[in-house]
Amino acid sequence: MGFQNVMRALSDPTRREILNLLKSGCLAATDIADRFEMSGAAVSKHLAVLREAELVRTRREGKYIYYELSASVLEEVMLWIQELREDSK
Repeated sequence: MGFQNVMRALSDPTRREILNLLKSGCLAATDIADRFEMSGAAVSKHLAVLREAELVRTRREGKYIYYELSASVLEEVMLWIQELREDSK
């Protein structure tokens, strides 16, 4: 996990909203794009940043690409934050 990539990905409100959408399960890229008032290309760039940070995984089925949360990276970030909190007490 590139921690810098993760923090960069999480710093953007659109990417955080995409992660929130994926909490309920995997979605096709087109379904994600439909939820935003921006071009499909712009959403695709956000998805690429999330993928590069390993916050999401993809799977291709025919012409569709499905995205789902990658919980392992999120768990690592949460553990790191928890350690920071404990150390600061």
